[in-house]
Amino acid sequence: MGFCTACGAQLADGARFCPKCGAALAVAGGPPVPPPLEVPTALDFTIQGDNLQVVRVRLKPGQELFAEAGKMLYKTPAISWETRMSGGSIGEKLLGALKRKVMGEGLFLTYFYANSAGEVGFAGSYPGRIQPFELRAGHSILVQRDSFLAAQKSVSLNIAFTKKLGVGFFGGEGFILQRLSGLGTVFIHGGGDFIEFDLKAGEVLQVDTGCIVAFDESVSYDIQFVGGIKKAIFGGEGLFLATLQGPGRAIIQSMTLEKLRRELAPSATGGGDERSGLGSITGIFNSDA
Repeated sequence: MGFCTACGAQLADGARFCPKCGAALAVAGGPPVPPPLEVPTALDFTIQGDNLQVVRVRLKPGQELFAEAGKMLYKTPAISWETRMSGGSIGEKLLGALKRKVMGEGLFLTYFYANSAGEVGFAGSYPGRIQPFELRAGHSILVQRDSFLAAQKSVSLNIAFTKKLGVGFFGGEGFILQRLSGLGTVFIHGGGDFIEFDLKAGEVLQVDTGCIVAFDESVSYDIQFVGGIKKAIFGGEGLFLATLQGPGRAIIQSMTLEKLRRELAPSATGGGDERSGLGSITGIFNSDA
């Protein structure tokens, strides 16, 4: 047993990070460790509603959030806000803007700063749920495009490419995912209701492509053929399934934005064909993912 030199918390044998403050710990004979990350003040928030949820964040003086443009519902006068590109230098801002364009997002993020105690509320753009994550040192999550809602300033939002060609072509979300890392609270949004799985090492979950909302970076992500031409054509579930292999946490959604579009305008998206079994084939060519 030892103690963290940054905050004094007791450490387990062999620990690489402090469980309390997230500081990296020195290993005998290893390289020097970087300075500890600044631990943000915990957020005070509540999530209200059922399938049209709102997250209400009560900021203390000096706390700051950033969010996707257009996700704010309201704020009190004590909260100042501005829209800007992420990054410190001009090069970082331009690179960040390029990455966001590749992710299918806008070029700018909106930042909210509490001059004194105040409140700000956020919601998704379509019916669904809001899920909070408490990120710790060395912990990253991957989320589908368009699911990021808001996060503390200490959190890093970046691009993540899928590693396998088949995942990019048939995974329902293309090559691009969003990676969230750092320290602090993150809020994501998805369609319908959420189902959460805590996958053990080697445990596999097969999921309808496009229904994956988020998963730990420790979880392996791949695509497999459903097997059998009759099942593929007339099963109504498409030709491929996404596979998630533990260890790690995974969250799936009961309704995707694409399914919602298809049900609201079946003649425009080919939704009527899927009920007859032909959507499994035509969906590949009609999908904009």
